[in-house]
Amino acid sequence: MPCGAVVPLPPEPPLRILLTNRILAHRTGTELYVRDVAMGLLQRGHLPVVYSPRLGDVATELRNQTIPVVDDPMNVGEAPDIIHGHHGLETLTALLAFPRVPAVSVCHSWVGWADEPVPFPRIHRYLAVDDTCRHRLVSEHGITPARVDVVLNAVDLNRFRPRPPLPSRPGRALIFGNYSAESAAHVRAIREACTGAGVAVDIAGYKSDTILERPEETLGSYDLVFAKARAALEAAAVGTAVVLCDVAGAGPMVTTANLATLRRLNFGMRALRDQPTVDAMRREIARYDAADAAAVSRQVRESVGLDLLLDQLIAIYGDVIAESRTREPDLESEQRAAAAYLRRLSPRLYDGDLLRTAFRRLLRVPVVRAWMKLRARREQSTYRLQELLRAMARD
Repeated sequence: MPCGAVVPLPPEPPLRILLTNRILAHRTGTELYVRDVAMGLLQRGHLPVVYSPRLGDVATELRNQTIPVVDDPMNVGEAPDIIHGHHGLETLTALLAFPRVPAVSVCHSWVGWADEPVPFPRIHRYLAVDDTCRHRLVSEHGITPARVDVVLNAVDLNRFRPRPPLPSRPGRALIFGNYSAESAAHVRAIREACTGAGVAVDIAGYKSDTILERPEETLGSYDLVFAKARAALEAAAVGTAVVLCDVAGAGPMVTTANLATLRRLNFGMRALRDQPTVDAMRREIARYDAADAAAVSRQVRESVGLDLLLDQLIAIYGDVIAESRTREPDLESEQRAAAAYLRRLSPRLYDGDLLRTAFRRLLRVPVVRAWMKLRARREQSTYRLQELLRAMARD
């Protein structure tokens, strides 16, 4: 080798990362987040494994990409370097299965017990997907602010490509959300407002009869999308005009003037302050501006790429692993933390037992039993009603 030549550094060893989630079946926000992050990590040469006690279509999709998926962490024969946890019980399960392995814990929601953080010594960082979730972690659950990072959601820009320029007036709209059923008040309001404006409306999501397994192939055919959170971000990245609206409430049209503020809120609950009335929907439809929507899309695409999210996560993983090497695990503190979380979880399990007893009594009524079985057959095998019926059959 010539004198003075630069010797290339060997590539860093790949990280073994165990991601957790409550379920991998319904294409909800956390499931798709885990899918995208796991696939992105694999593409970068790392070794992700995903643990969830309830597997379905998303698990199959991951396995098709050669990403291992397990419903029991004890099936993972090689300890990970780090645990990337979603949902408290599944995160705690992984922590107890792999002593000494450090973790990060991600909060995706302001509501719901499953997204409550697990105060545990080996969780070095708590990640919030927006400022609202950070507020929950710090102000309701006592997590030290220095241990909380806001890591905003992302979009795979290679999949969600820009659409052609929008027309001067919207012609087609999509109501895009897992909880948007035809009977929902916000769906009725949107339909009436769009009909008055001469805009045709479709609906897609888990509660409707249409699930978009590849929304990147569909969103670009709409001029206007009514959505929140991840769905709103994907639509904006494609270049549609976006009105924030879902079963939780209504928000504004996403514009260049409010984009930065709404992004910090993940286009979520704190942005859905209004009632989804017909008048409110008419007002937001009237704000449709093809040029501004295109500018929003350009700004979004500059700041929401999956590569940026992966950069942040990998940097945090590295910091956490380095920190963990300077600390000896405190087994007594870990046991106390696990006991405290399980004690808090106990009332939830009791409430579940009460609901299960009530459900069992309902099944004794022939008409109700027949209706429930008919309704369950129309859904996927992982639908909650099917799961309840199977559980009753086992008892």
